[in-house]
Amino acid sequence: MDASEAIETQARSLGFGHFRVAPVQVPAPHAQAFVDWLEAGHHAGMDYLSRGAPERIDPTLRLATARTALVLAAEHGHDRPPDPGGLTGKVARYAWGRDYHNVLGKRLKKFTKWLRAEGIAAWGGIDTAPILERAWANAAGLGYSGKNGLQILPAKGSYLLLAVVFVDLELPPTSALNRDHCGSCTRCLVACPTQAFVRPHTLDARRCLSFHNIESRNSIPPQLRNAMGRWVFGCDVCQEVCPHNVQPTDPLHQAFAPKNAWLDLEWVLSASPEQINTDLAGTPLRRPGPIGLKRNAAVVLGNLNDPAAIPVLRPLASHCDAMLAEHARWALAQLGG
Repeated sequence: MDASEAIETQARSLGFGHFRVAPVQVPAPHAQAFVDWLEAGHHAGMDYLSRGAPERIDPTLRLATARTALVLAAEHGHDRPPDPGGLTGKVARYAWGRDYHNVLGKRLKKFTKWLRAEGIAAWGGIDTAPILERAWANAAGLGYSGKNGLQILPAKGSYLLLAVVFVDLELPPTSALNRDHCGSCTRCLVACPTQAFVRPHTLDARRCLSFHNIESRNSIPPQLRNAMGRWVFGCDVCQEVCPHNVQPTDPLHQAFAPKNAWLDLEWVLSASPEQINTDLAGTPLRRPGPIGLKRNAAVVLGNLNDPAAIPVLRPLASHCDAMLAEHARWALAQLGG
């Protein structure tokens, strides 16, 4: 077994179902497009993207001897459970189970530890690290970037979790895909509830629901609230309409099984912050914080057109948190309450 085969075998043994290789280049692939995107302000309030820009553009700032990018991926596309109805909200597919940052982060730590034990210098990470992971995936042939900006594996889909590890070992590269498999399809662009795509492959996060109901700690812009529909956490619309995702792969990773595909919104609004943090520990659903999750739940209840939500919302109309109170009053006005 040669070095490349040994490394791939180790990566797959740790649960990374896909493995590709690309030579390191500086600047990184698509670096200029990333800089242009930042300069246009499309990253909204996610300042960590601009702070980490130098390392994203030049991986040798983290590993001076980097020669090869190992691109890894795990699938998380379990089937969505049936709609339970009632006062419930939808959760984006990646957040149904355990937090992939923890799950894959631990596996990646074991992988880099193994590499170093083999005498190979290594540095990498998942999307919390300053890496243009989708650009490296394109370069290595691990799928291609769809018009919604997400990485797509033809015949597999886009429900992927990516990781990249840079090593000081030169390995034979894998081939990039020869073409864009989206063709003339624009379903993702047309279906976006807030028309957040400036053009194919370019998302303006300032209009993206996932930015507002996950990353942002501020009020959700009133003009976007109805567009949230039932999305209490994230949004999968641009993936759900993609022809490549017609049949989710239902992977073996039980860590991402659909425990929290739907959230009981009455529980979200009545639970204490301590309860929310405890019950959702180890899941991505803690990302917005208790107040942010309650804010989201209030908006979704306002969109449900169900009078049963009125008594749930009324106690929050005078909540001590002004932002939450304002969202509760907006929802009550939507319901005529």
